[in-house]
Amino acid sequence: MKLFDFLRSPAHEDSSKLDRRKFIGYGCACCFSAGGFITKAQAQIPEVQKHLTAARIAAGTDLLPYLKLAEVADRSLRDPNSLTPQQMMALPAPPPGKAFDNLYFVGSKWVSCWAITTSEGIILIDAMDNDDEAENIIDKGMRELGLDPTQIKMIVVTHGHGDHYGGLGYLKRRYGPSIHFSEIDWKMMSTQLEFDRPYWGRAPQRDMTKDLALQHGDVIRLGDTKIEVMLTPGHTLGTISLLFDVRQGRQTLRAFLWGGTAFNFGMRPERMSRIQSYIDATDKARRIALEQNIEVFISNHNGYDEAVEKLAKIRTQMPTEKNPFVIGAQATHRALTVMHECATATQIAWKSTKT
Repeated sequence: MKLFDFLRSPAHEDSSKLDRRKFIGYGCACCFSAGGFITKAQAQIPEVQKHLTAARIAAGTDLLPYLKLAEVADRSLRDPNSLTPQQMMALPAPPPGKAFDNLYFVGSKWVSCWAITTSEGIILIDAMDNDDEAENIIDKGMRELGLDPTQIKMIVVTHGHGDHYGGLGYLKRRYGPSIHFSEIDWKMMSTQLEFDRPYWGRAPQRDMTKDLALQHGDVIRLGDTKIEVMLTPGHTLGTISLLFDVRQGRQTLRAFLWGGTAFNFGMRPERMSRIQSYIDATDKARRIALEQNIEVFISNHNGYDEAVEKLAKIRTQMPTEKNPFVIGAQATHRALTVMHECATATQIAWKSTKT
């Protein structure tokens, strides 16, 4: 049975409550039409289908959004009703929300922004598409949650694509935080952008006196909080993912924010080395998920982690019910396995092409 046939089967839809909304707004605005063309025959190569089947098994019924990655290897899996990034951006912003005592969501249905509160101020993860979103979604959302935007001391950007750095101009002018990218993506943005869109803010210029160029293994510290930096290349050469603690009452849990998910580099000449880097990164992250007991796995796009839907559930559930963001280390491992298997399937399909 083909993967998308499985997803569309009545029994599976009943168990997972899968609908069209589950298949909108994935990846990154630069991902569309950038996966690289794979023919129907290449998609049906047994090894490709073997890895897509492994991805389906790992996804179960609780991690279905990550199967969107399978569409690059097998175009027949694409949902014809998917919304474009521009359509997603036009949707009303969802209410901001509190995921944990020190972690807040202030993003859109399309792209996420996370605020981590510390004893010495606030760290933002990513800055959305443009100044308008920074002002009317991030800034406004923080105020609605009782957070003071003047306390934004740092902004850590997961990778150098405009739907994650576009709002930096507003935030930097208004609040003056330090801005941190990987060293690799600082260089990319200062030389030649991989992607650009007219509705994105301009790439930032690094302030050498305070903006960090991050390396794998670096630790970002602010007050009582530290964030460990893991280089997870593929989506960009310098994509970083972040490991940190979240708190819920007296409980402390380990969280992992994956910095760049989609295979948006299929038309680039270095695509084979990048997909191998992605495969290696997800493999390493799977081991870390179990070693560090990572129970919270989040994204910078709601289409993968369903943060908006989880926040809506938190608002209506009883205080004694389990936080939906806490999926457990085994589920985190499975999510990374879906990503790993879809990347491997894509690599095999790309290898079969003559270009």
